[in-house]
Parts: sequence; C-alpha cells; structure tokens
Amino acid sequence: MSKIRKSARGEECTLLLGNCSPPETVILAHIGKDRGMGFKCSDHFAVYSCSNCHDIIDGRKKTEYTRGELAEIKIIALERTQKKLIDKGLLYV
Repeated sequence: MSKIRKSARGEECTLLLGNCSPPETVILAHIGKDRGMGFKCSDHFAVYSCSNCHDIIDGRKKTEYTRGELAEIKIIALERTQKKLIDKGLLYV
C-alpha cells in the first residue's frame, strides 16, 4: 500500500456530498479515466472518500446528482485532496 493510500486513514471525506460516512471509512478513491475493476489510475488522481460517497461516485448507489455535477464535485475533491497531500509532503509540485 502506497504512502498516499495510507494517508487517507483518519481523514475527512473531501467529496462533501452531504451524507458522509464516519471518517473511519475514508479511503483513497481513484477518479481518473484509466480505472475500472481490477485496474486503478495513479494515486495522484484520487480523492479522500468515505464509503457512502465512494459508492455514489462509482455508481453503486443512486443519487440525485447529474454526471456533470459529479464530475465537478470530483474535481473540487481532487483539489482539496492534493492540497492535503502537498501539506503532508506526499505530493510535490
């Protein structure tokens, strides 16, 4: 497990979709285009996501958000997550 993936432990969800699960459920959720079952994009294209929000962005749970709204939410969450990673010294710009 990479340091970036481990860094998700204890973090708050950066997606903020309104019905977040407790911080204990937060993982690093990959949001890049090159992803799917058994294949993940780089950890640089991932967000801190609780289990509920992860289910929503992966399509396992129905939501009132449109695809466009979800795309915007993911970009905002990526910005929030990358700032945290930079602050932790895990991502360099």
